[in-house]
This record gives sequence, structure tokens and C-alpha cells, in this order.
Amino acid sequence: MKYLYLVGLFIGFSLNAQVTKTLTIDGAVAKTVTIKFDDLKSFKPVALDSLPIFNHKMERKSSLKKLRGVLLKDVLNKIEFSVNSPKVLSEFYIVCIADDGYKVVFSWNEIFNSPTGDNALILTELNGLSVINQKEGIVLVTPTDRATGRRYVKNLSKITVQQVK
Repeated sequence: MKYLYLVGLFIGFSLNAQVTKTLTIDGAVAKTVTIKFDDLKSFKPVALDSLPIFNHKMERKSSLKKLRGVLLKDVLNKIEFSVNSPKVLSEFYIVCIADDGYKVVFSWNEIFNSPTGDNALILTELNGLSVINQKEGIVLVTPTDRATGRRYVKNLSKITVQQVK
């Protein structure tokens, strides 16, 4: 019985250790889209030497090095939002969700009408290596945030577009 318990525990940890290789975009969009990791390579790449990660108390927790990725804005530009008028786009928000349920939020204006959108990255490389070969999987970072850890999403698996009700 003890061995059965250990095997079950091992399988449970193995399932949690899987990295994300696809990203689904759904919600208030014309159609749900699934983007494979390799599809991200078709977007214009952006590189950063390093990014310090600070928690909400502004305590340095770690530092990411040799980053390469694509702008979240560029990926979202490929999606058709479900709107009748561009005027209502200001009512939209984007929820980025990790496979463990961790969520972060951006407003439509933050992504498409501010410096945040010019910097929020979906990482394809971390430490000079592909993210799908690392435990973090597809990663989202926002270098312009002061507390960069708040919107540091590991194993990003889904982006849901919603409209304020």
C-alpha cells in the first residue's frame, strides 16, 4: 500500500510539472484561437538582457536573464474582438491565466494605448533557452511594472477577453 501511495504521489507531481505549449484566446472574440508555441516564432521578436523580479513589497525575489519573446499586443492584434464600434473597446479587459489558475489583468487601453502594451512580453526564451524546455513553460512578463512579480505568469495557458458589464 505504501508503494501504491508513492506511485500516486509521483504521478501527481509529474502531471503538475508539465509545461504549457499552447495558448488559447477566448471570450469576447469573433472565434476562439489556439496558438502553438512554434506559432509565436512568426511574430517580431523582442529581446531583454535581464529583468529583476520584485514582489508587491518591492523586495527583489529573482532576476530573469537572456529573455526573448513577442509582444502580447502583437499576438492580440491577430484576434478580432467582438465589438460593433471601436468606442466600446475601452470597456474590454484581458485576463491572462496560468495553468495553475493564477490570473493577471490588463485593460484594453493598457495594452493598446500605453507604454505597458509596448513592453508586455510573452517569453519564448529564458536564460537563452526555449521556455518549453523549462518548468516555466510559456511565460508572460511586464517589464514596465514596478512590482514585476505581480504580472509574472508562468505556464501561461489562456487569455480571456471580457467586456465590463
